[in-house]
Amino acid sequence: MSLVNAKEILKKAYINKKVVFHININNLEWTKQVLLAAQFTKKPIILGLSPSAADYFGGYKVAYNIVVSLIEELKISVPVCLHLDHGNYEDCLMAIESNFSSVMFDGSKLPFEKNLELSKKIIDIAKTKNVSVEFETGRIGGSEDNIISGIVYSKINEALKFKEIGVDMLAIGIGNVHGEYPKNWTGINFKLLKEINEKLQIPLVLHGGSGISKKDIKRCIELGIAKININTDLQIANAKALEEYIQNNNIMENKNYNPRKLYKLSNQRIFDKTVEILKEY
Repeated sequence: MSLVNAKEILKKAYINKKVVFHININNLEWTKQVLLAAQFTKKPIILGLSPSAADYFGGYKVAYNIVVSLIEELKISVPVCLHLDHGNYEDCLMAIESNFSSVMFDGSKLPFEKNLELSKKIIDIAKTKNVSVEFETGRIGGSEDNIISGIVYSKINEALKFKEIGVDMLAIGIGNVHGEYPKNWTGINFKLLKEINEKLQIPLVLHGGSGISKKDIKRCIELGIAKININTDLQIANAKALEEYIQNNNIMENKNYNPRKLYKLSNQRIFDKTVEILKEY
């Protein structure tokens, strides 16, 4: 089955008040387990790849070839989208050239008019290749050492300008953050989410889905969120599995250092966590 662009699956999700999950991938093992989980739950999936993860894979073309080869070898029949996550202008061009089916241009740190100008250029290029496009309005915050920083709430007038130039899905800043949510987090601004959804009527994207309560996620879906990004949950599951294996096994005995043994528990935990997330919604 060939890759699909995100627009094809998100439009349906948005209309039916459902969600499609974007799961960030980091290597071959990660990608394999996420694909198997999607097939097991019979849910469409968006594989998200950041520029740094693409570099870790060995480049955009390497990542693309791994994904499409796994889809073929594992006989994956659910819709799969390969999506660039938080790319700059050059990243987007490289991902499009490497046959990604969707890209996110993150110009949130640029002056808005420059952000809009580059966004329009990317849309013009992407549409010729049947590639879906995501932009960000406002800024998704970050959490480090239990301190939240960098949150910029989305402005409706800016969001409307992205709709005017033809964005397929829009990532919004409504109090969400990347990474773990600390105790002093003030929560999702549902009033702003509702207002944006009523004005735009297009699929909205929630970054930083890890750590948000199930109740809040379900409310977000009701209010127009059609794509939710997950990364931290799986990174933690992976790290804890590796830690558990190393603590419970003498890695110098019985060839326990063999990567296929070392990563077995980690692979299972990534699969299990992805299945849990996909089944819940």
